[in-house]
Amino acid sequence: MQSGVKTLSAGGGASLCCLLLLWLIYSHLLREGQLAVGTCEIVMLNRDSSVPRRTIARQTARCACRRGQIAGTTRARPACVDARIVRSRQWCEMAPCLEGEVCSLLFNRSGWTCTRGSGRIKTVTV
Repeated sequence: MQSGVKTLSAGGGASLCCLLLLWLIYSHLLREGQLAVGTCEIVMLNRDSSVPRRTIARQTARCACRRGQIAGTTRARPACVDARIVRSRQWCEMAPCLEGEVCSLLFNRSGWTCTRGSGRIKTVTV
């Protein structure tokens, strides 16, 4: 009877150890490769300053958006925004410019400009 209890106890400990190890592996993989829902990260950023007084920047972001959302830009950072904004091309509704900048749609709705009071203009195209 006592040897059966010891065997059962050892088996339970081994099972608990296995479950703990599996949980640690899973949580590590989640941290390494997956984003939390509703967040974005920049995976690539290229800058070209070959033309004087002009910098062309291209960035690629990876987002894990909720249902009804799509990758966009908020306060000059990648973010999940309402998909309706992108479909209707009303880019300024996602508040893409920094604080103190004014957003304006390009005439063909292919992007937007962010203008500062000092005259500095950033143009963003999709």
